[in-house]
Order: sequence, then structure tokens, then C-alpha cells
Amino acid sequence: MISMLILGLLSMNGALGVLPQTAATCVVYPWETVTLHEAGEYAVWACAPPRVTSSITVAGRQFDLPAADKDNAKEGVLWRQAGSVQLSAGAVEITCGPDLALIALSKQAGFNPEQALSDLRALPLPQSVRDARAEIVRDTNTVFTMPHYTKESWEAKADLLRMRILLGSGLYPLPEKTPLNAKVFDESVQDGYRVSKVYFEPWPGFLATGNLYRPLGDGSFPGIINPHGHWEHGRLEEGTDRGSVPARCITLARMGAVAFSYDMIGYVDSKQTPHNWGREREKLWGLHPFALQLWTSLRAVDFITSLPYVDAERIGCTGASGGGTQTFAVTAVEPRIRVAVPVNMISSTMQGGCLCENAPILRLDNSNMEIGALAAPRPLLMVSATGDWTRETPHVEYPAIRSIYALYGAEGNVENVHLDYEHNYNQASREAMYRFMGKHLIGGDWTNFTEPAYVKPPDDVLRVFPDDQLPEGYLSGTAFIDTLVSQARERRAARLAALNTGAITSETFAALLGAELPGVNDLACERTGMEERDGYVLERWALGRRGSGDRVPALYYRAVDPAPQDAVVLVHGRGKAFLADIDNGGPGPLVKALLDKGKAVLLIDVFLLGEHHAPGEARIRSNAEKFNETFMPTDSGCRVQDILTARAFLAARYDLTGVVDLVGLEQGGLWCVLAGAVDTGFRRVLADMNQFDINDDAAWEEHYYVPGLRALGDVPAAIAAGGVERFQLYNSVENAELTATGVILSADFENGIVYLESP
Repeated sequence: MISMLILGLLSMNGALGVLPQTAATCVVYPWETVTLHEAGEYAVWACAPPRVTSSITVAGRQFDLPAADKDNAKEGVLWRQAGSVQLSAGAVEITCGPDLALIALSKQAGFNPEQALSDLRALPLPQSVRDARAEIVRDTNTVFTMPHYTKESWEAKADLLRMRILLGSGLYPLPEKTPLNAKVFDESVQDGYRVSKVYFEPWPGFLATGNLYRPLGDGSFPGIINPHGHWEHGRLEEGTDRGSVPARCITLARMGAVAFSYDMIGYVDSKQTPHNWGREREKLWGLHPFALQLWTSLRAVDFITSLPYVDAERIGCTGASGGGTQTFAVTAVEPRIRVAVPVNMISSTMQGGCLCENAPILRLDNSNMEIGALAAPRPLLMVSATGDWTRETPHVEYPAIRSIYALYGAEGNVENVHLDYEHNYNQASREAMYRFMGKHLIGGDWTNFTEPAYVKPPDDVLRVFPDDQLPEGYLSGTAFIDTLVSQARERRAARLAALNTGAITSETFAALLGAELPGVNDLACERTGMEERDGYVLERWALGRRGSGDRVPALYYRAVDPAPQDAVVLVHGRGKAFLADIDNGGPGPLVKALLDKGKAVLLIDVFLLGEHHAPGEARIRSNAEKFNETFMPTDSGCRVQDILTARAFLAARYDLTGVVDLVGLEQGGLWCVLAGAVDTGFRRVLADMNQFDINDDAAWEEHYYVPGLRALGDVPAAIAAGGVERFQLYNSVENAELTATGVILSADFENGIVYLESP
């Protein structure tokens, strides 16, 4: 039975990038660990360039490998039998010289390694694909350029970017807002304004802390939220050349605006976590400093608009440095903010150096220029300086963002003030902000306004918790973070209960994964070989997309007869080589069965599997020192992309019916579920869940790390987004959330093949 043969393959241990092994035969890279399932006499084969003389030691016995004879000297690499050795079951130690490409051990009578290899590889030895995604490093110091946009292309990109800002922070769709439980207390009257202490709860048990500066009188007044930057004293920063947070709030209050200054995570009165925290486990749930600060900023707008003396139609935001990042990030996703002044931050050359500025998926194909432009057509002032990373703003970032405003006929709403200072929010920068806020938010003539003298109130007037003690009942440290995760689980459950609303779609998963549906004209594919066999043709390919640098090794089996066929994409979690018959050569039983049913079959090595590795060493992805998931899709995202590219390749062929099914085996099953969520062009998705427990965060972190995926709803949400009727899962851990989706759950793989035949 097909199921017995395939499940026999699935039962073997192995790691990503290894080659297949049966009870009789194994083919291994020199860097692999070899574990034999049966004792016996094994022939030792080695593959090396023809003129190489080397040696190989197997279980302590050394074999010399002579150079090939002259007749074969011109071939690239050759298999040569080194001898035979009696081996026990279990781990086998093999050492060899650096020139050996592959090693085979077999007790199969008549074993021919060349024949076995023909269905393992798309490229000739010793080649491996050079996938640029393993080599490209984009990080916070990459120099970016902003594309030219039409209004239509910009609005599509703007929707995508807003979605990603929220997805990477576990806030998509926006969750239900819980009561703020705000407390405004200890108000004191100062010179021309009032100031109070404030705290409220963006999430239950999480405190936002700050000060409320308000004009004298009853209002109604505009409101301005003020995130601070990475100044040593946070919102209390004062008396330095870099700036004064109290000065700008005092002055805004005197001008007639309510100014709310609040702590970034871990500063001053924000005591529940340090500023930098967050492991991959928390990021799966969209929990990290950027997320907490963004949600705090969104709830700060809720707080300030709830005040009876604030005009909810006149809300602004301003901050510098990390506060500048918060300013343009919250403005991007909060339409109630009508005027924004990010200071010394929007740059093409530096995107922010702190974890709180580098959320996952924030800049997969964009920089801060596009995020800043999301304010359009609302008034935006870009304050820049000669002495930091905004030194090029008049020549680069300002014209780029102004081009977006021009799409709306709103060029007059964006301005740049460029000052000759180091990184700052000093008096000159503040005065530029006052005039802009006066013009666009407060009203009146502020053309020549300068900052009056002021006296910062003492810290004990401003500190919310001057004794550094949280109110009773509020947690901090690990216990607090665990509470945030528990709340995120509850929000996930609420999302799953509302999946039929259509808020989570295929486009949502594409945005989260950093994946796209390539058009057939977007492909760049190279055929590396073809051979006609008894009853079918095998084509070897390297698939990819134009301009992306990706390369996906593929084996394509099709009929000799040109009559159109349905097609199946097969994705094995350890690579396409595990779908070959290595004992006897040719395709393995599953591929043969599908060919017998008249299917065309495409096998691929998704990102960093199989032929992504060179015979001499395993390919390791080049990564920046930090913030990798901010700028590049994760490995899982790249693997989903490769599956989408494979279907585009099949869609480009004229000898197929257009019906394409997707089958994922072992670890490949869940990649196929995600790919099926993104690409509804797959008719059916048959996925081996490989006994994966979708409630195990550690397993997600190890095998399928995608920040924000757990928060969105992972497998149940993916199935709902892609269309429940298209999916059949087998080999699954019992799970009520999966059952509730109505997806077909089966323990019988062979029944799944029948499922692919159903109308």
C-alpha cells in the first residue's frame, strides 16, 4: 500500500539538508552523521573529481581512493567503489578528505549510485544552487531608496505596510480595547499651565505612565501626545544640548494645547519590564518593546480624546529619535492623529538602532521613508539635522515623501526644517515644531514664535511612582511577560471564534510571511536537464523570480503524451531526495503512484533544504547581528514563497490543465498549510501534520518561527483564510481548535490521495 511505503519513509530520523536512507542504502554528504538501521556488509562508494586521489575511513577502516582512469578524466565528478566493510547498526564514524562530494553505503545487490542520484538532484555534482536569500543581509544601516509610485500602487503598498505594522505587533485585526482605568492625580498649577500625574492600562495589568500638561481655562483644546526618545532621563530629560521633554510640553500647554508626555517601556515610571526584552517565543505572539509602545501610543490617543476639555478632532503627535519612530509609526495606523512632527529620525541610511524601533516584518521591502509617507495627506513636518543620519533629508528623504503628498495634491502639507546640530530635539527644533503645530493644529499666527523661558517642575511633582514602587497587584519581570502571553492567547481565541468575519484573509498571511504570488511573467527559471524514460519524462529545473535572486531546485515528472495533465506539487520536510527510490533508482513509490494516476509531479527543495547545500558543507544563512526578521522573511516565510513559486511555474506551462494540488510530507506539511492559505490557486492541500502540537510555543520557535503567527491564529486561521474545504490534514495531534474549523482530519495518507482525485 502507498501509505505503508510512505509512512515507512516518514519514520526515519533526519535533519534539514540531509540525504535519504533506507535499511539497505544511505547516500550522505561528508558533513552528515550516518546512522545505519541494519548490520551487514556494505559497499563503500565515494564521489569525487576524476583526478583526485584521496582516502576515506569508515568505522576505523581506511580505504584509498585512486584517481580515475584516463577515459573518464574529463568528467566533472565520478563515483568509485572504494571497497566493502562489515558494519553494525547505529552510528557510523566516517572521515574523508575535503575533495569528496558524496559518500554512499549500500548492501543492496547491484546498487548503482549514479542511477540512485538521478532522482535526487536537479543540478549536476558538485554544484549547489546559489540562492541570494541566504547571502543578502539587509539591516538598519542599509542604504535604501524609495520607489516611484502611482497613486494606485502607493495605496496598495500603504495598505500592506499598515497591515504589517499591526501584524508584527500582534495587533491585527485590531483587538477589542479594554477599559483604560485611567487615573489623573496630583494636579498642580504652574506658570501658565497645569500639570498632573497619569497612569492607565493599555492592556489589563500593564501601566502606561506620564504627565498631562494642560492650558489654564476650560477648553476645548487640541491634544498632542509626546513619546520621548532614548534620552538618559526619558520624559524628564532636561538641561542638555539634546533637548528637554518638559520644555516642549510646557510650551505647548501655554500655546493652548493639552500635551501628554508618556514613558517608553522601562523608562522613569515604567517599571514592569526593562526597555529591551523579548525572545522569539514572545515574538510569536507579537510581543516585544515596539508592540507595547505602539499599543501604548494608540491607547494614549484614546486617553487624551476621552478628556472633556480636549477636541478629539484636533490630535497631534511629536517625538524625536526613538520617539520620532513612535511618532511616524502610530501616525501611520491611527487616523485620529491629524498632524505629526517626527524629529531627527526618518532616514534612508539608518532605521533605528533599538529593539523598540525594529518590530518584525516592519521593513521587509521598505524603509522608514515609506512608513513616514503613510501620514499623507495629513500635515507632516520632518525636522532633520546635519549631525546625524537625517543629514541628507533635504536631498533624499524629504523629496521622496513629498512625491507621495503630490499624489494627493497636498505638497503644501509636508515641510522640512534642516538644522546644523547633532542628534537632538533642542530649542531650535522645538520652535520649528511649535510653529507647525500652531499653523495646522492650534490655530492663529505663530510665524515668528520662539520658546519662552520656563522652569521645569521638580521631579517629585512629575514622577508617578517617586518611590519606584508599582501599585499593589501589578506584576513585573517574567511574571508580567507571562501575563501578556496569556492575554495574547485569549485574543487569539477571540480571533478564532470570529474567523467567519473575513478579517483574516489570504492577503493577511502573505503580508505576515513576506510572500507574494508571482505572475507567470515574473519567473526566471532554468532547465538544467531532461531525460525520457519508460512512460514519462523527467525535467530538472532551477526555479526563481526575476530580481529576487532565489533558486529552487526542482524535479518535474510529466507524461510523454502531450495531453494536458493535472499536477501535484510535493514538498518533503527533508528535501525532494526523500521522494526517490535510492535502492533501485528512479522515483519513489508516491511519485510513481501519482504518475500512474496520470498526474504531472513537481518536487522541490524549499529554502535551505537539499541542493541548497553544497556537497562539501551545509549552507548557513547570512544574518545581520540583530533585527533579522525586521528586514528579511524568516526561513519559514522563504519556504512558503518557494511553494508559491512552484505553482506559478506550473501555471506557466501550456501542457497542463491548470489544476494543481499541493502535498506536504513531514515538516513540509505545515509549510504547505501556510502556502495554501496564501495561494488559493491550489485546488487541494494535503498536509502531514507530523504530530505537531500547534499549542507548543517551543515547537513553533524551533521549526516554524514566524513572528506574529501565533497571535494571528496560526493553523486554524490559515485554514479558514484559505478555504476550509480545500484542506485535508493527517497524522495530526488531536486539537479542538482544528476540529472546530471543519477541516478534514484523517490518519490515512492513502485516503488523501483519493481526496486529490475528488471533484
